[in-house]
Amino acid sequence: MQAPPEVIGPGPEGLRVNFYITAARSRGPKLRGKVRPVGADWFTVRADGVGILDRTHHHRNARWRADLTWPIPASEISGPTAMRKFLRGELPAKLPLRTVPRMQTAHPAYEWVNRCQFLSIGEADLGTFVVTYDVYAVR
Repeated sequence: MQAPPEVIGPGPEGLRVNFYITAARSRGPKLRGKVRPVGADWFTVRADGVGILDRTHHHRNARWRADLTWPIPASEISGPTAMRKFLRGELPAKLPLRTVPRMQTAHPAYEWVNRCQFLSIGEADLGTFVVTYDVYAVR
């Protein structure tokens, strides 16, 4: 991602922010490809600091849903004070990410992802809005 977020704002489920994907790629022994800039991360940060990520894009007709947690103090990312800081643009330079994604696709070559559970470890650079993940299939 390299576009600034669209802040929808606080709602009943938490703070809603949309990140539009402008470029992405995947590399691995069983999955490789480029993502066209037609998708987005629909992201909600709950009051307890857990993020709910719903990523959709048209590359291989894929969808990624994940619960996201940050290995930093909850007081820095949750609650009304953290939401006000986010809305003012007071963000840390880098944010470590831990997700447990579920992927879905209709592409015949990648149907195996529909039956896997994944774990990802990554980082969001909030200055450039570039996010990187290492994604592992849990067996």
